[in-house]
Amino acid sequence: MIRKSVDRLHPYVPGEQPKDPSIIKLNTNENPYPPSPAVTQSLLRNFDLASLRKYPDPVALELREAIAALHGADAAQVIVGNGSDELLAYCTRAFVEPAGSIGYFEPSYSLYPVLSDIADVQTKPMPLMDDLTWQMTPDYKADLFFITQPNAPTSMAHDKETIRAFCESFRGVVVVDEAYVDFAEFDCLDLAMSLPNVLVMRTFSKSYSLAGIRLGYAIGPEPLIEALFKIKDSYNLNGLTQAAGLAAIKDQHWMKSNVAKVVATRERIAAHLSERGFDVLPSQTNFLFIKPADETAEALFRRLRERKIIARYFPEGVTSDFLRVTVGTDEEMDAFLAAL
Repeated sequence: MIRKSVDRLHPYVPGEQPKDPSIIKLNTNENPYPPSPAVTQSLLRNFDLASLRKYPDPVALELREAIAALHGADAAQVIVGNGSDELLAYCTRAFVEPAGSIGYFEPSYSLYPVLSDIADVQTKPMPLMDDLTWQMTPDYKADLFFITQPNAPTSMAHDKETIRAFCESFRGVVVVDEAYVDFAEFDCLDLAMSLPNVLVMRTFSKSYSLAGIRLGYAIGPEPLIEALFKIKDSYNLNGLTQAAGLAAIKDQHWMKSNVAKVVATRERIAAHLSERGFDVLPSQTNFLFIKPADETAEALFRRLRERKIIARYFPEGVTSDFLRVTVGTDEEMDAFLAAL
């Protein structure tokens, strides 16, 4: 009765969402600062609640036009989704044949192999090297390849010219997943604007402080975007999310101000941890990937939890030596340092 691929599936496990308000939550890379006041204005004062009796705009045209204008693109080059995760799933359906394959780095976003298993296609992970950089084997082939840039959970940026060279030589579709790009020093949007096989994926969950509304978008060549439109759900983005996203995208000053605060705190905490003997990877995200000097990452994870501070621990492979710590407010991070 149940598909074999689903029956044997190991589902994606989201980060814990504790109910205790006294817990300092540093485990899911949420932005510690509120979204733009324009979002509140849009939802509480400007939004016509009577419109909820009607279906929303099925193609979210106004929001797509605003995103396209921000990036110097056309609306036809943009699709929005119920979080970027929905669009990642669409990519596995649009660009991979039934007997095809999906590639990604290891370690990287742990949803990718789950999406591959749901699609019941071959997975072709490419392990990162000891220094967590990568080099593709000359004979590597796949229908679709996911690159998280900057990478998660390692927090490091990949070399852009290496990404460009790979995209130019790869015969399938490359999705550059830029969930954390606003905290980084560069992006790969120009690759999506110039190469026929590259999509860039973005989310409102991190830099825009809107993880709760579930909104993401993909931008790139019209033929690839059109393919995603062919298989998207009829009304995949509700009206409230469209209104909130439109207000947020128009307030770039607020977003960039929050990002600047997160980056400043990130650098301060990274310096403190390095002084204490931690191995701190060079982060280009809103989190730190840290290796303790005198205890295991698992032991540190448990000790912090006893003090009501939750970080994220990945117990398998190379990630088992590290703890992923979201950058919170200065007060939260000072409590983290005090707990150490």
